[in-house]
Amino acid sequence: MTRSEQLLGGLLLFLASLVGVVALLLPFLVPIAQTTGGVTSTLRVGETPLLMLVLAVICLAILLVEFQGSRTNAKVVAALGVMVAGTAVLRFIEVAVPGPGGFSPIFLPIIIGGYVFGSRFGFLLGAMSILVSALITGGVGPWLPFQALAAGWVGLLAGWLPRPDNPGLQLIILVSYGFIWGFLFGAIMNLYTWPYLAGDPAQTWQQGSGLITTLKSYVAYYVATSLVWDTARAVGNVALIVVLGIPLVRALGRFRDRLRFEATTA
Repeated sequence: MTRSEQLLGGLLLFLASLVGVVALLLPFLVPIAQTTGGVTSTLRVGETPLLMLVLAVICLAILLVEFQGSRTNAKVVAALGVMVAGTAVLRFIEVAVPGPGGFSPIFLPIIIGGYVFGSRFGFLLGAMSILVSALITGGVGPWLPFQALAAGWVGLLAGWLPRPDNPGLQLIILVSYGFIWGFLFGAIMNLYTWPYLAGDPAQTWQQGSGLITTLKSYVAYYVATSLVWDTARAVGNVALIVVLGIPLVRALGRFRDRLRFEATTA
C-alpha cells in the first residue's frame, strides 16, 4: 500500500470517528426538548438513517482503499470478511443464549483482529460485525450506528497497542485493554440516550449545567444503571483473552505473515 493510500485510509477513519463523536455530543451542543417521563427517542430515530448511510459509505470507501494495490490486500479483505461473519455468528449465539450482564464474546475477535492486523482492519471488523449481526438478529434500531462506531473504536485503538515480543507482556496489555473497554463501551453507549432522559436531577442532564455538574450527574447515573452490567462485560473480556488471546494472536500472526501483510497504525 502506498503512502497516499495509507493517508487516505487514515483520513477516512478520522472522518468516521468525527461523525460518531459529533453525533454523541450533539445533544450537549444543540438545545433539545426533554420529555417529563422518559426518553425523547424520536430525535435519535431521526439521526439513525443518516448515520447508517455515512458509516456504510465510509466502510465501503476504506475497503476500496484496501483493495488497491497487490493481491495481498485482496486476501486480507477476504480474511476480514471471514472474521466479520464469524463475529456476527458469535453475536447471534449471544442473543440466543444471553450471558451474564453485559458479557459478550464478540470483543475478543475484534480486539485481537485489530491488534494483529492494524487499526483499519480493527475498525472495519468492529463496525461491520455489529452491522451484519444486527441484520441476522433483528437488532436494527436507532442504537445500531452508535454500537457499530463504538465497536469500531475498540478495534481501531487495539491496532495502536504496543506489540512486545514477550507473550506475557502481550497478554498483560490485551487483558488490560479488554478490561478497560468493558466499561468504556457501556459508558459510550449510555451517551446515546442519557441526555434525553428526564428524572432525578442528580442522575440526569440538565441543560445549562456546567461541565463538573454534568460529569457528576453522569457518573451517578452510570454507577446506578450500568456499572454492574459493564463489570460482567469487562470480566468476560479478561477471561476470554486469558484463555484464547495469545493463541489467537499467534494464529492470526502466522496468517498475516504468510500474506506479507504489515500491520500499521492508520
